[in-house]
Formats: sequence, structure tokens, C-alpha cells
Amino acid sequence: MAKTREIKGRMKAVANIQRITKTMQMIATARFQAALKRATSSKPYAQQIGELVREVVGALGAGDGKVSHRLLRSDKQANGRELLLVLTSDRGLCGGYNANILRTASNFLKEHTDRDIDIEVVGKKGVGFFKFAGTPIKAHLTQFGDQPEYDDVNALAERYMTAFAPVDKSATPQYDAVRVCYMNFESIARQKPNILTLLPLEQPGADEGGDDAPQTTGSIAQYDFSPDPESLLNHLLPATVKTELFQCFNEATVGEQIARMVAMKAATDAAGKMGKALTRQYNRARQTAITTELTEIIGGTAALE
Repeated sequence: MAKTREIKGRMKAVANIQRITKTMQMIATARFQAALKRATSSKPYAQQIGELVREVVGALGAGDGKVSHRLLRSDKQANGRELLLVLTSDRGLCGGYNANILRTASNFLKEHTDRDIDIEVVGKKGVGFFKFAGTPIKAHLTQFGDQPEYDDVNALAERYMTAFAPVDKSATPQYDAVRVCYMNFESIARQKPNILTLLPLEQPGADEGGDDAPQTTGSIAQYDFSPDPESLLNHLLPATVKTELFQCFNEATVGEQIARMVAMKAATDAAGKMGKALTRQYNRARQTAITTELTEIIGGTAALE
């Protein structure tokens, strides 16, 4: 009886866990749908603003990489210091999501030990990892949550642009580059950790060639710009940085919810299989107990005869 009682208790515990993981899977699915809608709705804007920048550069006749702007790539070094922003989650139970991002960030740091890299982290899991590894972090950003707002990302991008290239030309830049380590959303079945160089921006049209080159420098269409192309670039390039950073946050949120949804489904399925195995175990133990009791009764009856 003790064994059957123990198995029955385990069956009840597994059933409770299965209900919890099933609920968490449903919540993650709902959050994934909302995050996917946000990410897919902002992606066309990010692509369109990039095309607009190329059109303006083409109007300047600068497809050969002669555009001059404080946010574009430059050979001039500031002080040999860079910034790495790592986007992780606040909660666990999302499979290898955080592990993959943190492994990518750690590999990047190991490969660039010759540079001074400041680390800023979004998410408690990232903070815990770097603290355990003994790696100092410059800042833990807590204002974003599960649904990053554009205003918060905009303020962060403004701070990064000022640190990379101050508006006051007499001021010394703090960083030579700003990079973001996040989970790149490629499709529902594929997410890949990626390190994006947010700043400096690549020279528009400078590295393009082949079939894409005519789109930048050989366009037949002519445009009249108001205001002038230089003024447009002063507005479009900062907007590009903000849009790219916001897209990183959106894709990271989608990746987290997908990972949690998959992990909770796997946990639910595993709990179901364990429940079936425990049910078979319970039935065998119960049959064994009944057989033992019948044998004892028959043995006792035979002894009385």
C-alpha cells in the first residue's frame, strides 16, 4: 500500500505540473502573437527608411562612399572603447534562449580582448550570468519590460548617438562603436543570436555592388528634395539608428516568447508521458498488491483446513 500511495502522490504532482506548463504555454502563445504583430508591423518601416536613405545618398551623387555625417563609419578612432548592449529576459523557463545569447556575447568578448568593452544588460538573466562570471557591467536597464515602448528605446538610442558622436564637435566621443547582442527573428522555426553594429552606420551604397548597385547610383528617376538632401540625412540617419534598435528589441521579445512557448509545450508533453508511465506503474503495483493479498488469504484458508 505504501508504494501505491507514493505513486499516486507522484501522479497528482505530475498532473498539477502539466496543468501549470499548459497554462504557461497558452500565455506564451498569446504574448507571441502580440509580439510578432509588433515586430512584423515595424519591419517594413525599417526597410523603407533604409531605401529612402539610399535614394537621398544617390541624389547627392555619393554612392562611392563620400557622404560625411557624424553617425557614419569613419576611420578616426575616439579612445579605443566600445559598448555592447545584451538583450536577455527577466524570467526563465524559455529553453536555451538566454544561454544562446549569453554564449554569443561571451564569445564576442573573448575574441576582442584587445578592446575595452563596456557592457549594458537588459534582463535579470543577463545580469545574473555576468555577475556569476565575474564580468563587470556598466548598467542594468530595467525600463523596457515585456513590451518595449518606442519612447524608451528612442531615449536609449539618443544616449548612444551622443556617446558615439557628440553634437558638439569639440567634445570627445566615448565610444568607437555601439553593438547589440540579441535574438534575431528569422522565422517561427528559426531564431539566431546576432551581434548588430548599431553605430557607426555603414556608408550607404559604399559596399553595394552587382545587381544592387544600379538601384543606388544608376536610378533613372530624378527627385526634387525639400529640404535639401543634407538636411534630410541629418534627420534620416538618427531615425535609422532608432528604428534598428527598436527592431532589435521587438525581435528579441518575439524570440523569447517562441522559446518559452516551445519549452512549455515540451514540458507539457513530457509531463503527459510521465503521467502515463506512472499510471502503468500504479496499475502494476496495485495488481501486485491484490495478488499478494489473495495469496495470503488462500494460504491462510489452506492452513485452517
